[in-house]
Amino acid sequence: MCIVEQIKFIFQLNEMNRSSFILAFTLLCSLSFVAHGWYLPGVAPREFKDGEEVSLKVNKLTSVHTQLPYKYYSLPFGKQCLPDKIEKAVENLGEIIRGDRIENSKYDIKMNVQEKCRVLCKDQYTPNQLKVFREKVHYEYRAHWIVDNLPAATPKQLQDTAGHTTTVYESGFFLGMKSMPEEGADKKTQAMYFLNNHVNIKLLYHEKPEAYEGKRIVGFEVIPESVKHDEAWNPEQREYPETCGKSGTKTPLKLAEPAGGQNLTVVWTYSVMWEEDPKTQWANRWDKYLLNTDPQIHWFSIINSLMIVLFLTGMVAMIMMRTLHADFRRYSQELNEEAEETGWKLVHGDVFRPPTRPMLLSVLIGSGVQVLGMSLVTMVFAVLGFLSPANRGGLMTAGVVLYVVMGVFAGYSSTRTYRMFKGVAWKKNTVLTATLFPGVVFAIFFFINLFIRGQKSSGAVPFGTLVALVALWFGISVPLVFFGSYFAYKKPVPEHPVRTNQIPRQIPEQVWYMSPIFSILMGGILPFGAVFIELFFILSAVWGQQFYYIFGFLFIVFIILILTCAEITIVMCYFQLCSEDYHWWWRSYLTAGASAFYMFLYSVFYFFRQLEIQTGVSKLLYFGYTFIMALAFFVLTGTIGYYACFLFVRKIYSQVKVD
Repeated sequence: MCIVEQIKFIFQLNEMNRSSFILAFTLLCSLSFVAHGWYLPGVAPREFKDGEEVSLKVNKLTSVHTQLPYKYYSLPFGKQCLPDKIEKAVENLGEIIRGDRIENSKYDIKMNVQEKCRVLCKDQYTPNQLKVFREKVHYEYRAHWIVDNLPAATPKQLQDTAGHTTTVYESGFFLGMKSMPEEGADKKTQAMYFLNNHVNIKLLYHEKPEAYEGKRIVGFEVIPESVKHDEAWNPEQREYPETCGKSGTKTPLKLAEPAGGQNLTVVWTYSVMWEEDPKTQWANRWDKYLLNTDPQIHWFSIINSLMIVLFLTGMVAMIMMRTLHADFRRYSQELNEEAEETGWKLVHGDVFRPPTRPMLLSVLIGSGVQVLGMSLVTMVFAVLGFLSPANRGGLMTAGVVLYVVMGVFAGYSSTRTYRMFKGVAWKKNTVLTATLFPGVVFAIFFFINLFIRGQKSSGAVPFGTLVALVALWFGISVPLVFFGSYFAYKKPVPEHPVRTNQIPRQIPEQVWYMSPIFSILMGGILPFGAVFIELFFILSAVWGQQFYYIFGFLFIVFIILILTCAEITIVMCYFQLCSEDYHWWWRSYLTAGASAFYMFLYSVFYFFRQLEIQTGVSKLLYFGYTFIMALAFFVLTGTIGYYACFLFVRKIYSQVKVD
C-alpha cells in the first residue's frame, strides 16, 4: 500500500478505528526502525576464500582516563598513511551518540595470506604533531579497529577461582607506552613516551568444508610494538626493514624531537598471521569479548545478591499477609459494639484525599511509566538476542525509539492519575508530561555536549543528530503523549472504595522513626540493595569501556527490583496509615524513588575508588550522565512504588465495611 493510499484509508475510518490504526501504524514503523538494526547471532556469517580481500576498518580512539573518544584519523598520521579516499560507514543513532566513527584504512589484508613486517607508510612528523601523539599516549588511548564486524582486541589470560586459565579479550590496543620518572628523581626528569608503530595482527578462522565453502573469521587479535626501524631502509632496495626481523631486544621508537628541531621520521609497519581455531565456531566468536572478568565471581555475586533479596521480600510478604489477616479478623468481629476503631481504618475518610501538587506527581508518574515500558521491552528484546553487541549502538537506538513510542502510555497514565486527583487543567498536564522529564534530560545532555564539542571529540553529537532527536521528541513522542492523554480523558474518573470527608482529619504527632525523611530514606535502601552488585558491573562496562551482555541476569534483577520496590512501599505505607497519617501519595513515590539517591551516592563512591578520570570535562561528563541515570531510576522506582501502594490501599479499604 503506497503512502497516498494509506492516508486515504486512514481518513475513511471512523474516529475510534482511525486512532487505533494510527497507534498501531506508529508502533509498527518504530519497531521496524529498531528491527532494521537487529542482529541474531549465528545467522549471518560470511565466508572468505583464500586470497580474498579482508577489509580492515578503523573506528575511534578511547581512554579510561578521559572518557572522550576521538576519530582515528584525528591523529596526524600524514597523507602517506591515509587511504586515497576516506569512506565513512553508515552509522545508526546509537553509534553516533557513542562516538563511533567507522572509516576505511590503507591496510592490505587477504584471507590466509601471511605478511611479515609489511610497510604501511613512511612519513615525517613535526614537533607539534609529536605533541599530539605524546598526549594520546600519556592518557593511554586505545585504537579500535574492525575486521568482519569483529573489534580488534588485545588477548589477556584470566585465571578463575579454580585455577583454570581462560583467554579473554580487552577491546582495542594501546597507541604507545610511557615511562614515568621514579619517585625521588630530579624534577627536570620528564616522562618518556614510545610510539607503537608496528602491529602484529593475528586473525583466527574456522573452517568446515562439509558445511560451507571458505573460511569464517572468529578472532581478531592485535599486539602492538614500538620499533625503531633501520633509518637506512629504502623501499626501492628492500621490501621490509631489517629491524622487523631482528631477534633479541628491539630498540623502541621514542616520541622525542630530534636534535636541531628536525622532524622525526616514522615507518609504520604491520604483520599478519592467520591461524585456524577449530574450537571456536562463528556463532560463539563473541564469547571472549564478553568474559572480561572472572565468570565464577560474577555468577556467585549475583546469585548471592538475588537470594538475599528474595529472602527479604519473602519475609516482608509473609509478615504483611499475617498482619493484614489479623486486622481483617479484628475489624470483621462485632463482639463489642462500643469498641473504638484503631489503626488504618480511622483514616478511611481522608485516605483518598488529593495530594499537594497533584500536577507534578501525575507528571512524574507518567514519565515513570514511559521509562518502565522502555526498560522492560528493551530488556526483553535483549534477552531474546535481538540486541547483540555485534550491532554497535543497537541497544541505545532501541532504547531511544522505544522511549518515544512509550509516550502514549505516559500520556494515558498521567492524565488518568491527574483527573483522579480532581485536576481540571489536563492539557497543561499533558504538555508537562511530554516535556518536563525529557526536557531536563535533553538540557543536561546538550550542556555536556557543548563541552565535549569544545574538546573536538567524536563523542560530541553532531548538530544534525540533535535535530533528529528533537524531531523524534516533538514529532512522535509529544503527539503520542497527547494521543494517550485523549483516551484517558474520554474514560470515566476512577471511583474510590470509600468517600472522602469534607473536613480533613487532624494527624496525631508522629514518632521520630515515622517522620517523612527518615522513613523515605530507610525505604530506599532495600531496592538499592537489589541492584547494587549488578550496578557495579554496569558501571565497569560503561566507564571501563567493556562489553556488557548478561541481560539474562539483568532481567532477573529488574524483576526483583520491581517486587522489592512494591513490597517495601506497601510495608512503609501500611505503617504510615496505622499511625493515622493519610498523606501517602507522595510518600509512596518517594519511598521507592529514594533508591536513586543511594545509586548516585554509590556512583560517587565508584568514581573515587575505581576510576582514574583526570580531566575536568571528563568529570563533568561522568557526573552529568550519572545524574541522568539516577533521575531515570528515580521516576522508574517511584512509579512502581506509587502504583503498588495505590493498589494496596484500594484493596484493603474495599474489603473493610465502613458505616
